[in-house]
Amino acid sequence: MKVVILCGGKGTRLREETEFRPKPMLPIGNRPILWHIMKIYASQGHKDFVLCLGYKGEMIREYFRNYLWMTSDVTLGLGRKPSVAFHSCHGEEDWNVTLVDTGEDTLTAGRIQRIERYIDGEEFLLTYGDGVGNVDVGAAIAFHRKHGRMLTLTAVHPPGRFGELGMADDDMVRTFNEKPQAEAGWINGGFFVSSRRIFGRLANTDRVMFEQEPMRKLAAEGELMAFRHTGFWQPMDTYTEYALLNRLWQEGQAPWRTW
Repeated sequence: MKVVILCGGKGTRLREETEFRPKPMLPIGNRPILWHIMKIYASQGHKDFVLCLGYKGEMIREYFRNYLWMTSDVTLGLGRKPSVAFHSCHGEEDWNVTLVDTGEDTLTAGRIQRIERYIDGEEFLLTYGDGVGNVDVGAAIAFHRKHGRMLTLTAVHPPGRFGELGMADDDMVRTFNEKPQAEAGWINGGFFVSSRRIFGRLANTDRVMFEQEPMRKLAAEGELMAFRHTGFWQPMDTYTEYALLNRLWQEGQAPWRTW
């Protein structure tokens, strides 16, 4: 199943770090947070990625174009017949990564709409390029297939300052309110499972946030469900959160490391 990752935002809350590189390229340890997100999926068998690029997307292209160079020991022959020999393997050799320019200023609904041609199945996975968690992706897929609605989000308990979902006992999302003044309960943690039918709702949405009108309409129509995740989840919206994720990784206490 394809894994779509939204990598095009400008990360304005982390301006001190994102002025020179896109947020998905901010490092946790010695690898970008984007790599950590991809490893979460790959460790559960999902290794076919579509990256929605935008702001400073050329840096993400460069990272993957040079991936073998950056992860292997190399011998270079510098004579008149130059040669290159890579001596080591890496754990990502069976990944497929499609890099798609979805526009510098396109909002999230438009970015999703622009990658429709790369989705070749009836379902796909979708997440943000700035949050990690020990989410059971297989269980989320099974939940999505069981209820048969158009979109499943992963509902998480907020670490603070986020909006809330109005959820019933049957896990149907009755209302969707992204980041209201009052903060409590469950929030949208990303890690979506979607039917490709969602593309029918995303025409002419370059200036539309997926988390606003499209998801609100799905909630109102009974087409949005929530897979409840009670384990670890942490976004990286502020420098404090960036430092927290790095500390957890450096101390060997990163709960999202499931590989």
